Amino acid sequence: MPEQLWLPGLEAPPTLTDGLFFAVFPDTKTAAGIAKLAQQLCGEARTRSKPLAAGRLHTTLLHLGNFAGGLPQHKVDAAKRAASSISMAPFTVEFDAVANFGKKPRPGPMVLTGDEGVVGLHALHDALERALTHVGFWESPVTARSYEPHVTLAYGMPPADKRPVEPVCWNVREFGLIHSLIGRTRHIALERWPLSGGES
Repeated sequence: MPEQLWLPGLEAPPTLTDGLFFAVFPDTKTAAGIAKLAQQLCGEARTRSKPLAAGRLHTTLLHLGNFAGGLPQHKVDAAKRAASSISMAPFTVEFDAVANFGKKPRPGPMVLTGDEGVVGLHALHDALERALTHVGFWESPVTARSYEPHVTLAYGMPPADKRPVEPVCWNVREFGLIHSLIGRTRHIALERWPLSGGES
């Protein structure tokens, strides 16, 4: 059997195994209510898609990257330094609509979204982005990225127009740095920080 030729620059990219992100989580009671809503919406759509389990429901604040072969410790340490500098009072979040983030006609994730009710999430996102820049987390200048707070309810849902739902609210009293085991549906909280004090 002839040997395969190896050409520089043509090797397969490494498989991404670990993700890192900041997130907030609903309290247990609210998460159970969201999971029930997701179950109902999946049933209405008559799809094989399964709603996310209550324990996986969250709102991503800032995605910090996906990596191969584990998380780089210097990235984790920098993210923790940035998070430790945040000073912000607790706030209430409200999601009052459901939408599909897919591109028609393809299926996509079904999510909870909000307008005025998610301004606190925008403020916390912006504060974290500034703090990460201050500690040198980014290896190159970061351009402004759009951020749309949401809670993913289910993946692979058929296209659907945005529509209102009974508002889902909870008090955000902390945020966490999360290690995602890509493809293994597991999230590990590396550390959590309480919200206390004024705006940063």
